[in-house]
Amino acid sequence: MLVLLVGLIWAFSQASIDWSVPPKYFFQSQVLKGMGNTLLISVLAQVVGVALGILVAVMRQSDNWVTRGVAEFYIWLFRGTPVLVQLMIWYNLSLVFPTVPGTGIPMNSVMTPFTAALLGLGINEGAYMAEIVRSGIQSVDKGQVEAASALGMSRTHTMRRIVLPQAMRVIIPPTGNEFINMLKTSSLAYSIQYLELLQAAVRIYSNTLQVIEMLITVSAWYLILTTVFSIAQYYLERYFNRSDQESGQDGGPLGAVKRNLKFGRQE
Repeated sequence: MLVLLVGLIWAFSQASIDWSVPPKYFFQSQVLKGMGNTLLISVLAQVVGVALGILVAVMRQSDNWVTRGVAEFYIWLFRGTPVLVQLMIWYNLSLVFPTVPGTGIPMNSVMTPFTAALLGLGINEGAYMAEIVRSGIQSVDKGQVEAASALGMSRTHTMRRIVLPQAMRVIIPPTGNEFINMLKTSSLAYSIQYLELLQAAVRIYSNTLQVIEMLITVSAWYLILTTVFSIAQYYLERYFNRSDQESGQDGGPLGAVKRNLKFGRQE
């Protein structure tokens, strides 16, 4: 592996690359705008994904087979098809729906590159977050659910006050990993003309013809972003691991339920 890495570095050092270009364009306005848009779409799509993930995971726990079936179908559909294809479908909806159904609003005025990117990335992420949330829910001791039922709490109240707050300890760390993946996956939005980092590079090198140089520039930005958030993810995992170790309180399932109820009231 080390030999391969050294070989790659040597090959690039000998290649016909203008190494003055990456520093020149690193803080260029269009590149910075693309970087800001990459962060924006990544954050918003992750929020959509988390919200959908929680909803779908709860639906999968339902006793109603129709509700469970809808959740399973959603996960099957959006995990089983490429994100790029989903983005293209959202962006080209105007080909089959010239106007928004039930209104006279042109679909093109609604399904902008930003909207298509948000829907495509967010809804796809929701299918993956649903599995993470489900794992978090299943990590909570079933005895606590039974104890909450014994205290007269409804299923919805139990999920909101007892299960989800504890499940977050399992859910949040891998959600950080998902966000880091989202930063990189957002580059697919270039295909629908959304101005993120890669699209910024494409627009610049279409004029300058410095293709490799601009791709190196945005690669450096992606490395910086993923490194910063990976460090944050490391400390996030350490925090939750420490919280788990320090939360070794006794009292059994009923005691845990009462502690969570007390925590909820203080909030």
